[in-house]
Amino acid sequence: MGYGIRIHKHGGPEVLRWEEVAPLHPAAGEVLVRHQAIGLNFIDTYFRTGLYKPPALPFIPGNEGAGIVAEVGKGVTAVKPGDRIAYAGTLGSYAQERLLPADRVVKVPRGVSAELAASIMLKGMTAHYLLHRVHKVKAGDTVLCHAAAGAVGQILCQWANALGATVIGTVGSAEKAKIAKKRGCHHVINYREKDFAAEVLRITRGAKVDVVYDGVGKDVYPASLDCIRPLGLWALFGQSSGPVPPVDLSILAQKGSLFVTRPILFTYIAARKDLEKAARQLFRVVTDGTVNAEVNQRYALKDAAQAHRDLEARRTTGATVLLP
Repeated sequence: MGYGIRIHKHGGPEVLRWEEVAPLHPAAGEVLVRHQAIGLNFIDTYFRTGLYKPPALPFIPGNEGAGIVAEVGKGVTAVKPGDRIAYAGTLGSYAQERLLPADRVVKVPRGVSAELAASIMLKGMTAHYLLHRVHKVKAGDTVLCHAAAGAVGQILCQWANALGATVIGTVGSAEKAKIAKKRGCHHVINYREKDFAAEVLRITRGAKVDVVYDGVGKDVYPASLDCIRPLGLWALFGQSSGPVPPVDLSILAQKGSLFVTRPILFTYIAARKDLEKAARQLFRVVTDGTVNAEVNQRYALKDAAQAHRDLEARRTTGATVLLP
């Protein structure tokens, strides 16, 4: 009998309950994973509050983890017991053990720890699709990344820098400004001290940016649109400050015939080949030093409620893992 975090009703961090979980056995095409580390992400709070709807209540939250294959079901040949694997995008990671479709896991290469793998799968593959598929960043581009000191932001800014882009990041404190600067930002704006849209205009000498990568949402809308060049893109991939209110699409015309997308990782890795490619390229840039990813906070899994409180209060920087 193992343990996990279960949610019986939507609400604040207090609804995260540490409970026994019945023994699990893989069906055909499944693997049983014994977690070594579990990634903490803002999307976990969306499911907890009901902003994103789970398949049913009660449910085990969490979308990212890494561990050891404990058992495989009939027909599984790609992995075997003892293999080190990681995954992202499948609800149910806040547990000591869990079942997963075998085609949703990838092997973790040597040199990448379980903690690191658990902390970068969702965030790193998010950065991958944003940089390589939502807007294919190339040398000479200028990008704006909100929450540049956050877990996605740190990976995205380093990777965009390596691709040859000029990277502008926004942060909420002097401490986070130092982190963003260290993690690939050429220019950092403390939005609590300065009007970030005016600063973008100053930095770019009026040219504005090719794309805004926005994981913040409500607090930076509509000012984000004032940062984008004509025919540029607003990529709204998260809403850590709350959802953006309904948008009158005519504002996109007024701001310069802008494009907007509201992407999620799960769509971009739905096909096995896309999952494998994203994971392969992510592990490569981490192991070759292009992207420096670190785990900055660790909590026991049973203390997930406190981890959520700290995440929502913006007391965390970079990646956080829960340890079962």
